[in-house]
Amino acid sequence: MGLLPSGSNSEIVELIKIETAHLSLVMKGKLPNLKHIALNLHTSEKMFFNCTGKNIERIEVFDRNVNKLTPHGEHSPIFFENELYELLVISKENKQLTFYHEHPRLRTAVSASKIGTQNFLTGTLHFQNEIGFSTFEIYDGTECLLSVTIEIFPTKLDYKEDYRRLLHEVNDEIYNLAYHFLKKTYLHAGSHESTNPTMSEFYRLLEHYFTRFMHAVEQIKRQPHHELTKQYDKVRGEKIKRMDSFCRSYLHRRPYLFVETKNGIHIHNKTLIPTAGLTIKKEISFDTLENRFVKWMMQRLNYKMQDLYKEIQRPRRFREHDPDEHLTKRIVKWMQQIENELSRSFWREIGELDRSIFSLVIQMAPGYRDAFEMYTLMLRGLSLEGIQMKMSVKDVAKLYEYWTFIKLSQILAKKYLPIEQDIIKVNNNGLYLTLDESRTAKQTFIHPKTKEKITLYYQKSVGNLPTVTQKPDMVLTLEKQGKSYTYNYIFDAKYRIDYSDTSQPSPGPLEEDINTMHRYRDALVSEQNGPYERTAFGAYVLFPWNQEELYEQHHFYKSIEKVNIGGFPFLPNSTRLLEQFIDHLVEKSSEEIQKEGILPRGTYEEWQSSLDERVLVGVVRNDKQLQANLKYGFYHIPVQRLKSGWQEAKYVALYITKYISEKENGILYYAKIKDVQIVKRCNIKELPSQSQDEYVKFILEPWEKLERIIRPVRYGIQVYTMTTLNTLKSAHTLPELFMKSREEVTLWRMLRRLTKDIQIELNDTYLDRANEIKAFRFNNVTIKMERDNKILKLDNGIIEKNIPFNELIYQPTKVFKEIINSIE
Repeated sequence: MGLLPSGSNSEIVELIKIETAHLSLVMKGKLPNLKHIALNLHTSEKMFFNCTGKNIERIEVFDRNVNKLTPHGEHSPIFFENELYELLVISKENKQLTFYHEHPRLRTAVSASKIGTQNFLTGTLHFQNEIGFSTFEIYDGTECLLSVTIEIFPTKLDYKEDYRRLLHEVNDEIYNLAYHFLKKTYLHAGSHESTNPTMSEFYRLLEHYFTRFMHAVEQIKRQPHHELTKQYDKVRGEKIKRMDSFCRSYLHRRPYLFVETKNGIHIHNKTLIPTAGLTIKKEISFDTLENRFVKWMMQRLNYKMQDLYKEIQRPRRFREHDPDEHLTKRIVKWMQQIENELSRSFWREIGELDRSIFSLVIQMAPGYRDAFEMYTLMLRGLSLEGIQMKMSVKDVAKLYEYWTFIKLSQILAKKYLPIEQDIIKVNNNGLYLTLDESRTAKQTFIHPKTKEKITLYYQKSVGNLPTVTQKPDMVLTLEKQGKSYTYNYIFDAKYRIDYSDTSQPSPGPLEEDINTMHRYRDALVSEQNGPYERTAFGAYVLFPWNQEELYEQHHFYKSIEKVNIGGFPFLPNSTRLLEQFIDHLVEKSSEEIQKEGILPRGTYEEWQSSLDERVLVGVVRNDKQLQANLKYGFYHIPVQRLKSGWQEAKYVALYITKYISEKENGILYYAKIKDVQIVKRCNIKELPSQSQDEYVKFILEPWEKLERIIRPVRYGIQVYTMTTLNTLKSAHTLPELFMKSREEVTLWRMLRRLTKDIQIELNDTYLDRANEIKAFRFNNVTIKMERDNKILKLDNGIIEKNIPFNELIYQPTKVFKEIINSIE
């Protein structure tokens, strides 16, 4: 995703000015031209700005309405993505101040400098495609003097409508896919129940709840839950004081411990006293299940923090920057706090948890209740709903790319049946999720009527090319009935807009992105028994724009119809044009697609089809003739029975009547013509006869068999009929060979996409005597061809509809939809 230089004023203005007793802060930058900010989408928005610190005297923020600094209040947005902002901080006490931001690149972007004796901080903040809140702090040693939070707005999206919906739609499809680990900006978030939160979420939850958890642990130590434990000490007889049944049983089993004495216990006329025995001693114990559970919670948190630390330190191929020392120190500090606590004598004397626990103490007792609540919250996920904590999200360009794939999948799922449910897969790099960019990142659908497959790929790598491997964002592949190859369409998400072309009624995609689409389409080629042919029929830029009606007059939209390359505006509230286009592609026949393409793959095959080789289908009268034809490779027919056009035949096929074979009744055998001879019947030695009539004798190459027998279904051939080789190979019934007019062929191809069980009614029972098709019947639907009125009469038993012939020729997709609707 490239960056678009914003059209901007050349003047740099002061955007923020803050005075405290200890420092002065100024933030400067350019204000982007409002006409370049998504048609003033943010003019009614109010920017979030917050400033807290020590001894603040004055806060001023630039007001766009009056074009100057004004006291802090409600202000329109002044900070935008992909802009540079200069920061200057001067110490009034000439101290060496430090700048802190949680993102390491921004933290190092501002550094300390000195001119003469004056100390100050200076640097440039750059927010690339990053939207939301950003907080930085100014420190004097360890004391925070000032904390400033600004809000970064998008330049190409409506912040409240498009951006928020885009975020939620991505997270609704795959929970936490929108999240990232420590970006330059963040959004407010709240706790959310999740079965598998990422380490990024865990870090943010630790940041918010860990201190409160440790305070709860301290409170537990001050008022720990305890219980009285009973112990038995062995003592001399005179020191036995308290006894229970266990103590008495001990003595009962040891009678030798008793001796006679003057003062003692009277037993069987004897006075006895034990010389030794057990006495009860009660002590307070802190080794309770509740305390074991608290110890277990600390151990679990420590293990998970260790995992987080390892993930941050783990080498990564495309790491944005080295592991952040400040971040790792912070996590190490948290781990040390836990480990130091666990090493204290109080916790060392508490055993390990060996069973599940359900206790009112955990749920209600001071300290225990808070510790359990904080622990539970730290292991949950986040949702972008609350305001109590912050969560980084992916930059808006990557988010837009993810959303386009997810939204395209949803658009297809509304009309077509998904046949692969595990469609959108993710990679977990340990800290956050990304979409799987392997070849398996796809979703496959099937058309409910035609059963044609529709597959949407994400980041499909196309190799084995004569130049270099190509990897467009999305590829939509369509299968069509009767074609061995697929029709491929490329969609590439580009988070940038061209505002500079004032000759157009609307902003559109960048020209360089359109050139990329040309490159993609020209680069994706396939070698099929000869020269390379293009496999991509079209390539389109998806860009963030919401004025669809205005964009329809843009030349990059009109170019789609002309050359199948252009752009579509695509946002949560702007999907109409793309939905219509995809619907149009899926419903089109292969012939329509081929006509619209510019010499892509299949063009040579389609050209050959338009000059399809002709086949003469001749009747075989008896078994003797059939055996001779098959054995000697010929076919003969009286010259006087031939009509004009028979000379175009390149093949001969045999129509076997039911009197020869019920099993093979129809057309099964065909062969290519090697030679044509005009001979007298008596000279055909393979099948002797005395007739002197002239015959045409076709000398044939070896016979071939069709995949299936073409059955007559109440029709027949009197002498011979002509058809094409493609029609012969695809037909199931004899009437299908009849197609003569353009309308008949177009309608038949449409119906074949829906079903192979088509009944055709001719105006004669013999194909070679018929001259027109009266009706097509399938699935309780009848389509009559009324040539006098030049209409198709569509009747499903409930509704009748008339369709003009010219729509069949010039708007076949519209007619196809009408037919589909009639069978639903």
